Amino acid sequence: MLKDIVFVSPLEGHRLCLRFEDGVEGVVDLGTVISFRRVFTPLKDPAYFAQVRVDPELGTVSWPNGADLDPDVLYGRLVPNSDQLVS
Repeated sequence: MLKDIVFVSPLEGHRLCLRFEDGVEGVVDLGTVISFRRVFTPLKDPAYFAQVRVDPELGTVSWPNGADLDPDVLYGRLVPNSDQLVS
């Protein structure tokens, strides 16, 4: 049930405002989703975190160093039990 992200806006506190192609939108706190290690280490810096963009090929958010996140995981944070929805 892949849903592409079509809009992202960085917020304070390692949060992202997201909108998906089906119109679902909301705020996800990445501090509760990822550990800031390895490829995600630079995201600790608020200025770097703010460089987030939508990657239209992957349908998710990404940063200049290639870090990206599974859009299904992010969608699941906004729509509980979305893994049980029928596409």
